[in-house]
Amino acid sequence: MNTRMGKQTVLFGKMPYMAAAAAIVGPYEGDGPLGNSFDKIIPNDDNGEKSWEKAETKLMKDTYQLLLQKGSTTENDIDYVIAGDLLNQNIASSYAFRGCEMSYLGIYGACSTFGESIGIASMIMAGDFAKQIICIASSHFCSAERQYRYPLEFAAQRTPTAQWTVTGCGGVLLQKEGTGPMVESFTAGRIIDQGLKDANNMGAAMAPAAADTIATHLMDTGRKPNDYDMIVTGDLGAVGTDICRDLLSQYGFDVYGIHNDCGLLMYDRNKQDAHAGGSGCGCSASVFSAYLYPKLQSRELTRILFVPTGALLSPTIIQQGESIACIAHAVGIAG
Repeated sequence: MNTRMGKQTVLFGKMPYMAAAAAIVGPYEGDGPLGNSFDKIIPNDDNGEKSWEKAETKLMKDTYQLLLQKGSTTENDIDYVIAGDLLNQNIASSYAFRGCEMSYLGIYGACSTFGESIGIASMIMAGDFAKQIICIASSHFCSAERQYRYPLEFAAQRTPTAQWTVTGCGGVLLQKEGTGPMVESFTAGRIIDQGLKDANNMGAAMAPAAADTIATHLMDTGRKPNDYDMIVTGDLGAVGTDICRDLLSQYGFDVYGIHNDCGLLMYDRNKQDAHAGGSGCGCSASVFSAYLYPKLQSRELTRILFVPTGALLSPTIIQQGESIACIAHAVGIAG
């Protein structure tokens, strides 16, 4: 029986299975500490295409095909694909699945999109409306730079608090019946805006949303941080990670021993010039699919709280002097 806990958390009675996961990343990500974990590393950022946007679309197409292969299923057997990216009108996702047979739901939660997709898919499945759903999200450094900041040709100076948008795509196949890690719960986040306006310090802007969702999840469920082997946020980076941990301590939760961040796991900041760490829809999606999922499969991790984070901004609204609205969604997963 599915149970609503508090205002924001759902516990699933019949938990969906994560039957397969796949991740493809760019060469910079492949040079990082998780390089051996990814299914494929593309040799060049252009991915054999004529534009960065088309390169990102191909990333998503290829990851989707990998998921079908690894899950031993076919497109005709997929009820929904729930997908998102960082580009205007979700064009990487919508063009990736143009002409496909299954129903498509395009969503946008900025860098929290992958967590949102898993949460929505799990609720659809728990409601008995689907047997197989693919959740997938992507980002691309070059397409994101062109949209949110400056074209690469501008050669703008990056601030120390800036993060590096991951070129990558990750996805999971959820099945109503099967084997694999199971989705236990979903805590949908609420929009948090603390008035920060620095678009080059996204970690600081997103940290309050992450802390709010994690604290809400723990209070809704009555759990403690050490009930999880790991609490892993999406892309707070070095700056946001410290802020999030401090904020959670003010809620009365000590996460210092079990918290990690996908943006810190992706790059070796001593050897790679990623500044404060990784970001982008593809950050949490590819780190989860390539690194965390296998640990859950092998039961090296038996329970994690996966909390992708997102900044819901656009260049237009920032240029109008608005602050940065942020969100985080928490997915409880058992190995």
